[in-house]
Amino acid sequence: MKPRQVYNSFEEIEHDLKRFNLERQIALEELKLTKHKVKEDLKPLNWVQTAIDYAGKYGLFLIIKRLLKSK
Repeated sequence: MKPRQVYNSFEEIEHDLKRFNLERQIALEELKLTKHKVKEDLKPLNWVQTAIDYAGKYGLFLIIKRLLKSK
């Protein structure tokens, strides 16, 4: 647990309140960005693209394997 902050003036309190408000706004924007990224990752089109990429890599692997096996 953090020790309590001792304030000597209202200016210090106002400064900390502004800082905490900015930190809260930054955290909220980061949360929105994360939500957007997750939303994009879960789109079906992205899944299809990922499946096509893996199929292409697997197909290339099979072709190379057959070429090496035939020699």
